[in-house]
Amino acid sequence: MKNTFGNIPLSVLDLAVILEGNTPADSFRNSTRLAQKAEALGYLRYWFAEHHNMASIASAATSVLIGHIAGGTSTIRVGSGGIMLPNHAPLIIAEQFGTLASLYPGRIDLGLGRAPGSDQATARALQRDPTAPYRFPDTVQELQQYLSADNRNAAVRAIPGEGIDIPIWILGSSTDSAHLAAKLGLPYAFASHFAPQQLHDAFRIYHQEFVPSAQLSAPYTMACVNVTAADTLAEAQLLATSMQKIFLGILTNDRKPLQPPDESFVLSPEIAQVMKQFLTYSFVGGPDEIRAAVSKFVADTQVDELMVVSHIYDMEAKLRSYELLKELQLATAE
Repeated sequence: MKNTFGNIPLSVLDLAVILEGNTPADSFRNSTRLAQKAEALGYLRYWFAEHHNMASIASAATSVLIGHIAGGTSTIRVGSGGIMLPNHAPLIIAEQFGTLASLYPGRIDLGLGRAPGSDQATARALQRDPTAPYRFPDTVQELQQYLSADNRNAAVRAIPGEGIDIPIWILGSSTDSAHLAAKLGLPYAFASHFAPQQLHDAFRIYHQEFVPSAQLSAPYTMACVNVTAADTLAEAQLLATSMQKIFLGILTNDRKPLQPPDESFVLSPEIAQVMKQFLTYSFVGGPDEIRAAVSKFVADTQVDELMVVSHIYDMEAKLRSYELLKELQLATAE
């Protein structure tokens, strides 16, 4: 059976975005509220991404935040999208996620990425070892070993963690990650919300090269997209100016907390063209536009699961965006 918008799981990516005029503590309260709403709506997962030294993102201590949200919910899966493994010793991550999975059995996911999640100076401060990203495949397998039951006789053990079923995902924004996910037989999540160019090539490689593993018998893909949904197209377009300002700050290295919607905001033609490449899979609109765009994306990619991030300043509007997307999915499935 073909995958359609109506029959695949929906999940949430949260960056714990800091709003202009607010604090990280406010962001964490908003994350709890959104996670509880997503759980009530039937979203499958709620993931945080590890980023550092960014004025607009408060998810740097990703494992801590996962525990906080898991404790404030009861059924939704909570995890990392992802932990940037070169920033950490594999044993530390095995222990942290072993602890999380012990506290919240059957609800914790461990998505792993190779990028630093930061600028070069911050990456040096985090990693200390500049060769760490190049050893990513080896460190993933080292982490898998710590989490395996057969590590019980090893000199170094992850307690808690050893023998606990913690699904590991490989995250990527290029084709390199597709080869690794396929080789290890792990589920594969692609960051098409900011790096859309190699999405189709990466999925093709992953499916062609996939080798079944103890964790996964067949390929499983997830893609992340930006969604700004509202009851009208005009409202959605206004809300989306906050997202555009975030990406403009990335492009110009002028990063600020998430700004309120701005009716007068206009991009220059040159910047608009560059941003269009970043935001290829950013869907903005009312019900008709969102239903059509998301349905086409799923049909074109045959993705097994869709993860959604929404850079919306107003919390009520953000909750409504996720609610509307789920309503559209349910209507499509009927």
